[in-house]
Amino acid sequence: MKKYIDTGKKDTRSGFGAGLTELGKTNENVVALCADLIGSLKMDDFKKNHPERFFQIGIAEANMIGIAAGMTIGGKIPFTGTFANFSTGRVYDQIRQSVAYSNKNVKICASHAGLTLGEDGATHQILEDIGLMKMLPGMTVINTCDYNQTKAATLAIADFEGPVYLRFGRPKVANFTDENQTFKIGKAIQLQEGTDVTIVATGHLVWEALQAAETLNEQGISAEVINIHTIKPLDSNAILKSVAKTNCIVTAEEHNILGGLGESVARVLANNNPTAQEFVATQDTFGESGTPEQLMEKYGLNANAIVNASLKVIARK
Repeated sequence: MKKYIDTGKKDTRSGFGAGLTELGKTNENVVALCADLIGSLKMDDFKKNHPERFFQIGIAEANMIGIAAGMTIGGKIPFTGTFANFSTGRVYDQIRQSVAYSNKNVKICASHAGLTLGEDGATHQILEDIGLMKMLPGMTVINTCDYNQTKAATLAIADFEGPVYLRFGRPKVANFTDENQTFKIGKAIQLQEGTDVTIVATGHLVWEALQAAETLNEQGISAEVINIHTIKPLDSNAILKSVAKTNCIVTAEEHNILGGLGESVARVLANNNPTAQEFVATQDTFGESGTPEQLMEKYGLNANAIVNASLKVIARK
C-alpha cells in the first residue's frame, strides 16, 4: 500500500494565491478582481506586483461578475475572488446570465467553502455550491484537495477556454500531492489501488480517504482511493473501471448529499453499471459554528465516517 506523506499543513487558499502570483508573471492577460477580501483570498502579491491588473470591486459581488464577463471581450482572463458563499449563492443570476449562458472565459475562484470555514457559522459555510455550479451548462467545476493541487489547478485553468468554478478552503490541511504536478482538468487520479471497495473523494476529504484506506488495510480490506478533483466534467471511465473490480463504492465530499459529487457518481453508475453506493456528505442540513475538526466529526466528514461507510457498502455487495 502506497504511503502518502503530509509535507506540512497548508491552506488551499494559499495555493490559489501562489498560483495567481505565478500567473501574474507569466500571462499578461490574467487580471484579478476581488470583493473586499484580498487577504482572505491571498491576492496580496498579485496586487502588489501588478496593480494595473488588479481591481478592488468592494462588497459588490454581482458587479464583480459583470465586470469580469465584460473584460473577457477584450481578451483578458479574469480571476474573481471572494468566499464561496458570495461567489455562487449571492451572484447566481449574474453567473448564469453573464458568464455561463454567454460562455465567457471567467474563472470564479472561491475560498472558505464547506464546514471547514469553522467559526463563521452556517451563513458562510455554503454546502450547496457544487450543485449550483455543476448544473450550469458549460461550467467546469473543480474542487482541489491540498495546497500543491490548488496551485497547479490555478495555473491550469488560465489555459483553459471557458467558465470555471474553482473551489478551495480556509484551514490548514495536509499537503501531500506532488509539488511539481501537472493538473489535468477532468482526469481523476488513482491514489491507491484496491480490490474490495472504491473510495472516490474530493477536496479536503481526499486526505481523509487515504487515512481511511490505511485503517481498512489494517483490517484486511483493500480500498482503492481515487481523487476526483474535477466534478464536472466527471471522469466516468475511472469510476467505472474501479467499480468493475470492487463492485461497491463510497463517495466522500464536504458538501450536501444533495447535488454534489455523490449524485454525479450515482448517475454514472445508474446509466452504466448499477453498484452499491454509500455517501459521506452532510445530510441536507446547514452547518454551525465550531472548529473545523469539531464540525467534520459531528457531521460525519472524516476518515472514521469513510471507514464505516466502506464496511457498510461492502456488506451490501
